[in-house]
Amino acid sequence: MTDPADALAAVFDTAALLAPEERAWQQRARDFAAERIRPTIDEDFERARFAAELVPELGAAGFLGMHLAGYGCAGAGPVSYGLVCLELEAVDSAWRTFVSVQGSLAMSAIRKYGSEEQKAALLPDLAAGRRIGCFALTEPQGGSDPGTMRTVARRDGDDWVLTGSKRWIGLASVADVAVVWAATDDGVRGFVVPTATPGFQAVPIRGKLSMRASIQCDVHLDEVRVPADALLPGARGLSGPFGCLNEARFGIVWGVLGAARACIEAALGHATGRVVFGEPIAARQLVQAKLADMLVEYEKGVLLAMHLGRLKERGALPPVQISVGKLNNVRTAIAIAGTARSLLGGDGVTDRFPVMRHLANLESVRTYEGTDEVHQLVIGRALTGISAFS
Repeated sequence: MTDPADALAAVFDTAALLAPEERAWQQRARDFAAERIRPTIDEDFERARFAAELVPELGAAGFLGMHLAGYGCAGAGPVSYGLVCLELEAVDSAWRTFVSVQGSLAMSAIRKYGSEEQKAALLPDLAAGRRIGCFALTEPQGGSDPGTMRTVARRDGDDWVLTGSKRWIGLASVADVAVVWAATDDGVRGFVVPTATPGFQAVPIRGKLSMRASIQCDVHLDEVRVPADALLPGARGLSGPFGCLNEARFGIVWGVLGAARACIEAALGHATGRVVFGEPIAARQLVQAKLADMLVEYEKGVLLAMHLGRLKERGALPPVQISVGKLNNVRTAIAIAGTARSLLGGDGVTDRFPVMRHLANLESVRTYEGTDEVHQLVIGRALTGISAFS
């Protein structure tokens, strides 16, 4: 029986679209995911275990903050970064999420808006995986509306004192440093906060049926005192965190296609090997139609991601196009996972296949970094010139 991955690649081969360096990054990520993540991911998901021992290995592979330049970061291109996200998420969304939180959120905030001292002190360790970072923006009452931010930072002599709550903050309980966004008399500002600072508490959210191999937390800030140089000097207003969120959304555009590909491969392998009524179910027209539709939608998603990556290379990627990519590709991945689950029959809901795990994870990805509805309104505003957010 033909290997499903080989069969899929034979129908849609992206190699000709990629530079040698991009192919090398993709292969490195595919090998890492297969050798270091896949062997334990089902157990990690079942036990809700974050395999923190892999973090330095991700750093050694160059994946952390890989799209950033200098300070120990690889300086790779957008398409290379996207391909790494795709290969990691092909095994589980938790590990693309880790790379996004560490690199596209925490490290990007410091690289974009930090002082030279902050960059030199933090980025090399974060890039190497010697330290873990998190990005504390979302609040319990705010969700998709960070303009309602209640976390405040007030001056007290030469220090800043932060008070408030954040929710769904990835990695916060294992992070060494948090980029915390707070309202000040001068608008929303970002602060670099060591998580060992008195008053900083991160509590993992329990009862998750999705993203179980990852960590998301409630964060409580009770009179957290930091020095004046904890302030990120280059960020003022919500444009600061939004600039980082767009970096993470770009990774999602690519990453979810990895989950989609894994689901197609599982369905294809099952369909060609499962014999019912005397022949493989892949010989049935309805099954082939579903497989073909999944491939077509996957291919369109990859080509869209590639287009956005090339735009980003030229510095010509507008935020609305990131919304197009996130909205379309997450929807596509969820639809593919659902169709794959149906082709797998009853065993599709078991851990014999990765499909239900991907489907559960993708529901979280659909929600974070902007829900479907938020991205629809971003696109609608661009089309009409009228904001419908309120």
